[in-house]
Amino acid sequence: MKLPFTTDQFLEIFRQYNQGVFPFQFLFILLALGAIILAFRPNKNSGKLIAAILALLWFWMGIIYHWGYFSSINKAAYVFGAAFVAQGGLFLAKGVFGNKLSFSHRPTNVVWVGSAMMLYSLVIYPLLGYVLGHGYPASPTFGLPCPTTIFTLGILLWLDKKPPIYLISIPILWSLIGTFAAIKLGIREDIGLLISGVLTVWLLSRNRPI
Repeated sequence: MKLPFTTDQFLEIFRQYNQGVFPFQFLFILLALGAIILAFRPNKNSGKLIAAILALLWFWMGIIYHWGYFSSINKAAYVFGAAFVAQGGLFLAKGVFGNKLSFSHRPTNVVWVGSAMMLYSLVIYPLLGYVLGHGYPASPTFGLPCPTTIFTLGILLWLDKKPPIYLISIPILWSLIGTFAAIKLGIREDIGLLISGVLTVWLLSRNRPI
């Protein structure tokens, strides 16, 4: 399938976005670190706060990035944006208003895999992108779909109970869509997106507690 835009057009959207929303990229990294700290030191409100951070990130990606920027070169962005907004709503309903999500860091293989995913999204992803020639501002920063989806899948592996299928379906679907685009456009750092999606499905489908 041929994409309706070129690699240069795609990278130009990143440049426009990064210059347009600066310095929100750094705020989102701080929020992600805050979510990790809250999971390390859980309290009665930490699950709500982490879910609120995830909801904010997914609302932002749907409304600001997909609808506000990506839609200028790909009309499918309106559908993608709606899905991302829906995901933000799920985090609000399940984790904030329902208070049904509890995160913690435990010494299990699943949690360590989730930790590696978050490390990749926040540190390795931008470094690898730079090495591969996708330097700032024409690069996918944290708060954009691919690195943020990797982070989301990682922290969902820190849940005390397996998440319901509906809560992980959209991130998993995006791990496939994003990887397809990455292959077509040569954004090779996004291979971590596919790996994260496959690992999440495999780990959560096993017949044992996480």
